[in-house]
Amino acid sequence: MMRVLVAGAGSVGRSIARELLAAGHEVIIIDKNPAAMKVASVPDAEWVLADANELRTLTEAKLEQVDVVVAATGDDKANLVLALLAKSEFGVPRVVGRVNNPKNEWMFDQLWGVDVAVSTPRIMTALVEEAVSVGDAVRIFTFRQSDTDLVEATLGDDSPLAGKLLGQCAWPHDAVLVAVIRDGRPFTPDPDEFLQARDQLLFVASRDAMDALQAILEARTPEPAPDLLGG
Repeated sequence: MMRVLVAGAGSVGRSIARELLAAGHEVIIIDKNPAAMKVASVPDAEWVLADANELRTLTEAKLEQVDVVVAATGDDKANLVLALLAKSEFGVPRVVGRVNNPKNEWMFDQLWGVDVAVSTPRIMTALVEEAVSVGDAVRIFTFRQSDTDLVEATLGDDSPLAGKLLGQCAWPHDAVLVAVIRDGRPFTPDPDEFLQARDQLLFVASRDAMDALQAILEARTPEPAPDLLGG
């Protein structure tokens, strides 16, 4: 069980809090707007009416005992300030930052204390791409701390991987298959499991592995990297 602080009591923050509580975690919700204190909507959470960007508020919330901070307000500046305070002043192990304006996404990195940046527009775009691009590897979001991505690929009806054992699939060195989703249910990859058309594969992969991963999904030989030395 984790103790999680969610800053921002809007629809996004409340939704995150409900999911975490349902999973058995402890949740604190902080917002400085009295109108946002809809306690009845998430009755099992601990509610705090205060400014999450103030050290006094975070000290009183005992942030040093929190496992994860979710900066989920509608203000990118507020989310960045909270992330920086959480990481630098209280040593919170995991900080998740909500990006409201895609133009600000470049700032949500380790320098500001953000471990994982979540951009709703990016996720929505990825889901649209996934819907129309069966067979392609699609980035869902980026783990800034390690410069890797969560990547999803849905096998098409004519996928060369359909009917193949997972143990026979030689994924790129920097791409790890972490889950397979079939008929809406996830399961742990098993080398003795046969892949099926319409399986959704979830990878944690480096940016450099994307071309090689896509080549395997299409059962083709990836193009060699250009010789930058001109040899």
